[in-house]
Amino acid sequence: MDDLKYGVRDKRGDWKPNGRIEGAPLWNWPPRLPKILAWLPGYIWPWNAFHMATALLYWFYVVPSVETMKTISWGWALWLYAVNAAAILVFYGIFELRYYVKRAQATRFKYNHKFPADAPSDVFWFQSQNLDNFLRSFFITIPLWTVVEVIFLWCFANGRVPWVGWQDHPVYLAALVLIAPAIHEVHFFFIHRLIHWGPLYRWIHSVHHNSINPSPWSSLSMHPVEGFLYHAVAFWHLIIPSNPIVALFQLHVAGFGAVNGHLGFDKLEVTEDTAVNSHAYTHYLHHKYFEVNYGGDGLIPLDRWFGTWHDGTREGEAMMDARFQKKKERMNARA
Repeated sequence: MDDLKYGVRDKRGDWKPNGRIEGAPLWNWPPRLPKILAWLPGYIWPWNAFHMATALLYWFYVVPSVETMKTISWGWALWLYAVNAAAILVFYGIFELRYYVKRAQATRFKYNHKFPADAPSDVFWFQSQNLDNFLRSFFITIPLWTVVEVIFLWCFANGRVPWVGWQDHPVYLAALVLIAPAIHEVHFFFIHRLIHWGPLYRWIHSVHHNSINPSPWSSLSMHPVEGFLYHAVAFWHLIIPSNPIVALFQLHVAGFGAVNGHLGFDKLEVTEDTAVNSHAYTHYLHHKYFEVNYGGDGLIPLDRWFGTWHDGTREGEAMMDARFQKKKERMNARA
């Protein structure tokens, strides 16, 4: 595909899409039902449909019996870790292998024209972003994902929280599934904003931000505190009357869905004429500029409301620069 039909490339070879990042039309006033209906299929397919499919596969083929989960043991906890690690190895690995190892798409639709493997740096373990990100994901973050998973499954199995049944409340649970990505976005925004506070950033979040040019393995490369807080979004289903399948879906939106913002490509070419939108640009801009787009794609427009939104346009860049200048002036005044 010709990526210059969809965006522009600068002198360095970095690519950016035309147009602006549009948030969910749910917040437009006056509401426009046709626009909302046109947006809805893209909200469900392919990514959220994939996360629900994986949640169902887990529930029917991976998660132990309720009787087993009433007692926490190494056996079923390690089983869940093994499945989580294998699933991420396959799912993330597909993107890594095709777009970063084989480079089947070259730099078409790639925001940063460089590949992490070509840029060794002392900020990473073994001077390798790929190896550093891989090790942190599989030996820090995925174990913490599993800890969260074990805790909420144990709570449901022991009746510590309400277990809402699908047969009794199908409409309520279906609605909860639909708003689960919004719960993720709100949770992510506030913990993300918190760990951007100076001391916490240096201690915790800088680990993730070392990957200025993110790739699939960067998705779950986190400090242990961030890795736990990020996946703890599933604990909202210990507060909200819910169902373990919905809690699994919530966890998978976080775990499997983390790759979306770190793919580094705007479109993933499937054939010469077809491509899948990655929805990666919003979070790529966060990795590039650090202090914009703390949330997601604008499903809940918290970045707009808090003044940290960057929509990928020159106007968005000007607003960001003006905010940075005011921050610099405040810091100089205090000094």
